Amino acid sequence: MSSPVPDGPAGADEGLRARKRAATQSALERAAVSLALEHGYDNVTVDMICEAAMVSPRTFFNYFGTKEGAFLGGTPPAPTDAEHQAFVHGTSRDVLGDLVGMIADAMADHSPDTDLLRRRRMLIERTPELLTGETSRIAELEEHLVKLVLERFAVQGRTEARTPDLADEARMVVSLAGSVMRYSMQKWFSGGFTGTPVELLHHSLALVRRVAGSIAPAAR
Repeated sequence: MSSPVPDGPAGADEGLRARKRAATQSALERAAVSLALEHGYDNVTVDMICEAAMVSPRTFFNYFGTKEGAFLGGTPPAPTDAEHQAFVHGTSRDVLGDLVGMIADAMADHSPDTDLLRRRRMLIERTPELLTGETSRIAELEEHLVKLVLERFAVQGRTEARTPDLADEARMVVSLAGSVMRYSMQKWFSGGFTGTPVELLHHSLALVRRVAGSIAPAAR
């Protein structure tokens, strides 16, 4: 989870700045997606986005390095270094559950803008350049997670000498975690779940375990 904000005036100021940053970023992302859905991705400029969000181009580039970044959105909530280490040194055999749990913890303090996410998904699906950019982002994240899983295996004393397909196992864990995330997003967007995003992640994980046969279905 995110680090706590210190008490007192300094903490209050930092909290206010964080809220202002989040509001500005949200305004830029909303403006970018709305303009692209109306005019087409190729026809939208940074100046148009800035005018719609009422910020300067300099402010825009403080948040996004490229125009594409505003359409794809900022970096999603990420686990802290402490959460990474807790995962790597976890002793449970439930690597998939711990990996999904780590991702859920990173999301716990984040309230998603469901309408923006739906509109962004619509835009990405109709824009090849953005689909390519999103695919690249996901591939980078998956490689990072594979390394974390392999680090955990190493801490547990597991080696490729004893398990030649250990890297494939790590990739399978990450692939399954990605499936849990994708299913959860689809379920969330459809409005078919009344709980929180974190609760939905755990619900989706339970379904994967049931399908895999690791937990028997409840008797009817």
